[in-house]
Amino acid sequence: MNIDRFIQANRARWERLDQLTRTASRNPARLSTDELEELVTLYERVNTHLSLARTQLRDPGLVAHLSRLTAAAGAVVYGGRARTWRAFSRFVADTFPAAMWHTRHFIVIAAALFCVPAAAVALWFGNSPRAMELAFPDVVREAYVEDDFEAYYSSAPAAQFASAVTTNNIRVAVFAFTGGVLLCVPTVLVLIQNGLNLGVPIAAFAAVSQLPRFWGLILPHGLLELTAVFVAGAAGLRLGWTLIDPGDRRRGEALTEEGQRAMAILIGLVAAFVVAGLIEGFVTGSGLPTFVRVGIGALVEVVFVLYVVVRGRSAAARGLTGALGEDRGAGWARDVPAG
Repeated sequence: MNIDRFIQANRARWERLDQLTRTASRNPARLSTDELEELVTLYERVNTHLSLARTQLRDPGLVAHLSRLTAAAGAVVYGGRARTWRAFSRFVADTFPAAMWHTRHFIVIAAALFCVPAAAVALWFGNSPRAMELAFPDVVREAYVEDDFEAYYSSAPAAQFASAVTTNNIRVAVFAFTGGVLLCVPTVLVLIQNGLNLGVPIAAFAAVSQLPRFWGLILPHGLLELTAVFVAGAAGLRLGWTLIDPGDRRRGEALTEEGQRAMAILIGLVAAFVVAGLIEGFVTGSGLPTFVRVGIGALVEVVFVLYVVVRGRSAAARGLTGALGEDRGAGWARDVPAG
């Protein structure tokens, strides 16, 4: 192998790796996602060049140069991965539960905005045969209760169904969250509408004394799913209320702070919706006994609530409120050093 030809063919890659490494060493935030991927790719490629230089070319100067390049790039690559993992761990352990705990009063309000309309519609239809007949004629109600409602949960392969419902739930959560910036109105409407939508099947199943069957199909995934919807709605309500009453903060500053906290909640809820979707796809429509399906849903819900309460209280006791980048000890965004 000709050393001059080798250097000429690869010098541009070495110079690019050196440039990316220097930039990342000064401030990793200056690199885009594509540049970070390019840095990792070049690091691996130049490691191969270093191996060839050592085993075939045996040029001390070239080996020393490539060794310095790979050592500096390796410190950035593996150091960055360690920082990313630490940031992720802190987000899970502190930031997300702290944000949930800080928003707990709005979660109660969001739950009420959902549950009260659901109960009202169920009671209205249950005590008004005429209203029930208009909404659900006998023939339609019978087909819905006996076949259609349960068949929905096995209407597609489990993985496909789980993916579809997860995507839909995340879409509803994002709408409930972003609607908060319009003075809470869209968020309130989303919560009320979804509550009304739940009240109708409750009344339909109650009318034919099939409520236990209904709860057996709803509770496995619904406990966590509805909790996540309430939390997303709460984040939107808090965001909207900040515009109405920013307190002693400037409205822009208050909105920025609450927006960072709401984003932490929304990011964390993605995982909750994924878990709920998996339960809905693989458990709700399965042939497992009802008590097993409901037990799985209840166990997941208890674990989630305990996680939020225990970790949220602990974080709050240390002065954390769950805003992204709140401090180096709990933030997600500030894990990358500035400078």
